[in-house]
Amino acid sequence: MSGRVLVVDDERSLAKVVARYLERDGHEVGCVFDGRSAVAAVRRNTPDVVVLDLALPGLDGVEVCRQIRTFTDCYVIMLTARSEEADKLVGLGVGADDYLTKPFSPRELVARVRAMLRRPRLGQAESGPAQQPPRALGALRIDVTGREVWVGNNQVDLTRTEFDLLETLSARPDAAFTRRQLINAVWGADWIGDEHLVDVHVGHLRRKLGDDPTAPRFIRTIRGVGYRMGQG
Repeated sequence: MSGRVLVVDDERSLAKVVARYLERDGHEVGCVFDGRSAVAAVRRNTPDVVVLDLALPGLDGVEVCRQIRTFTDCYVIMLTARSEEADKLVGLGVGADDYLTKPFSPRELVARVRAMLRRPRLGQAESGPAQQPPRALGALRIDVTGREVWVGNNQVDLTRTEFDLLETLSARPDAAFTRRQLINAVWGADWIGDEHLVDVHVGHLRRKLGDDPTAPRFIRTIRGVGYRMGQG
């Protein structure tokens, strides 16, 4: 499946190499080289995926991600020079869906973009043959068809990846999922990388749901296995 991809990196030679690989895979690709241009390009061109470097002149990648999350739900793959920084980025809740640590294989990046574009798009559920009833676990209510989440009377704003992760867990609330099972369901079976990315997103989800990680109501840790839903 092809899509529109924006590559944002101040290393112009790297950005152009990545763009060539993506174009060979059938995608429509644009490149910009600083943070402010990135925000403007996302607003103007509405890409499906943004490949976003952390260290950008003007606005850095964290601030770019924060700003574009106010008006788009496109996928964001963050590029960073150190894996510790990448963990911190997602943990801070800037809204990145995935990350790659430099140096990386352009083929791996292409594979991750391809996997993201195979995931259901917003609004796809509504066009399906039947709507699904909301799922309720205590104070947590998940509208799968409308892709909305509520805790009590408060609506919770989730990124596409966060919602997909919560939807996967809540579809089988009595089942314990391994990280690999969640990776396969949310990121795709051909995703390659550190499976602890799941832990970072679960931590982000818990924070947004107001879930205490030491005594979680909604997402429980199953030691030696992974995660399952709680009773709310």
